[in-house]
Amino acid sequence: MRRCVRGILVVLTLCGSLVPTVSAQAAEERRAEPVPLERLFDNVAVSDDSRPAEADFDGNGASLPARDLTAAGWTPGRTLTVQGARLTWPRRQPGEPDNVRAAGQDVRVAGRGDALALLVAGTAGTEVGGAGTVTYADGTSSGYRLTAPDWRTGPLATKAVALPRINTPGGSLAEQARLYVVTVPLVPARAVVSVRLPRVAGLHVFAVSVRAATQGWTGSWTTSTGGYTAVGPWTDRTLRLVVHTSAGGPRVRVRFDNTFAAAPVRIGSATVAVRASGAAARGLPVPLAFGGEESVEIPAGAQAYSDPLGFPVPADADLLVSFHLPGTVPAAPVHRLAQQRSYVSEPGDHAADGSAAAYTSVITSWPLLTGVDVSGGPGSVVLLGDSITDGDKSTVDANRRWPDVLADRLRSQSAVPRYGVLNQGISGNRVVTDRYPGDGVSTDTAGVSALHRFDRDVLAQTSARTAVVFEGVNDLRWGTSAEQVIAGLRELAARGHARGLRMLATTILPCEGEARCTAAVDAQRVAVNEWIRDSEVFDGVLDFDAAVRDPARPSRMLPAYDSGDHLHPGDAGLAALAGSVDLPLLVP
Repeated sequence: MRRCVRGILVVLTLCGSLVPTVSAQAAEERRAEPVPLERLFDNVAVSDDSRPAEADFDGNGASLPARDLTAAGWTPGRTLTVQGARLTWPRRQPGEPDNVRAAGQDVRVAGRGDALALLVAGTAGTEVGGAGTVTYADGTSSGYRLTAPDWRTGPLATKAVALPRINTPGGSLAEQARLYVVTVPLVPARAVVSVRLPRVAGLHVFAVSVRAATQGWTGSWTTSTGGYTAVGPWTDRTLRLVVHTSAGGPRVRVRFDNTFAAAPVRIGSATVAVRASGAAARGLPVPLAFGGEESVEIPAGAQAYSDPLGFPVPADADLLVSFHLPGTVPAAPVHRLAQQRSYVSEPGDHAADGSAAAYTSVITSWPLLTGVDVSGGPGSVVLLGDSITDGDKSTVDANRRWPDVLADRLRSQSAVPRYGVLNQGISGNRVVTDRYPGDGVSTDTAGVSALHRFDRDVLAQTSARTAVVFEGVNDLRWGTSAEQVIAGLRELAARGHARGLRMLATTILPCEGEARCTAAVDAQRVAVNEWIRDSEVFDGVLDFDAAVRDPARPSRMLPAYDSGDHLHPGDAGLAALAGSVDLPLLVP
């Protein structure tokens, strides 16, 4: 008998013949070739209301109602875009296997990109997770950890979609079912060939894909969805939203988000134009297309990107993005504090109108529209913040938010790349706790926490190179401790670094004089700022506190920078923040 050194192959000599036997380790290494996910489906999650016993998602007979999935726009075989990733809802009928229980299977997946996206849910009653492996065409591999929230108890703030009911053999329950899109990092520029799923009980995978890298595009304008609010209602109306570009380019695409929604929304037509003044375009607006069609239906929780359009977008200019809503829209995902007037038309499709005549109503929010990208350019800097980044108390229609002034500085120099600047500030937002609950129609538009929106509002943004985190004052003003804020900031830094982002933090501004900015709150603020300056958790620090505080009384802003409420800088203070940024710190 002779035994190989590693103990994998044992060869027995019997009667002059060689008989190989394979160890368990070798058997694991000699698995079958990876196969498409749908060939591995071994669980039935979706049932027809009339035949609920045909599905058993959780091992206790409960399942997802097919009728509710259809109502949300999640129909069999439909490709959905969530967090910039394209995922196909299984092309299976109710009662047919439509997902796989993760048990170490090897799945054939192809593509190059910045992240692996998986449509998942857990059924163990709590969050479940485990380690998996990505294999690349060059023979290398990388590990990842996949965590799936529970389909009945997971956070609504991070869901892709929620359904209003759960089917059981005894009838339906008025209890929300959740599905989640989770992304994990990939090695940049390497072609993925397969993914080994984790081996963990109660983790279900419905779809998997590689999120394509956004090479060749730069984010020029964006905004964050802060909530899902009652609007209009708008029936057969055209919205003409005014947005201000940071970077320019020869082609354009726009992004609409149906974030937090329970039902699809249809855009009948859409156009883009450079603004002349008010709601009037400079020349005729140019039609946008979606997969070659003039209209698009966006499922609940999903996104729609327009097709690339040859349209010269100037830097530092106002664009008009107009879109017709042919149906009735009683509620929509919105960014409330636009600090910019936009317009709603009289009945009819007026997206192609160059004239402002039909646009008789003014709104001061940005519904549905979340991004404008331009071709070329060096990529983008993402600014994750609260009302100070959002531009609260800046002059309306003047683009004097500190991100706007930072974009001005970048365009006027050549020492560092002229990045696009993406403003992801939400008035009232916090690092640790949600203001908007993440589901349903609400009057609160302060958004889900920075921790809960980081994947969507930072990691999924077009060609993000660097992120700046400027939050914490709202947490402290409402009773969150310095230790909790620090833990949240530490987690944001780690998540950004895991995706290859340069992560910067700003110090928190003083706010003595505002009702909630007590001496105790200021002591917590000072503690957070000391940690930001000294911890070296972030790649760099923008010391905004030092830029605007009163040297004679460091717990308050200089009066010249104070908008008057002692919490928000005015135009001069916002310009001082942007002016204090050491531009080379933005460069990865």
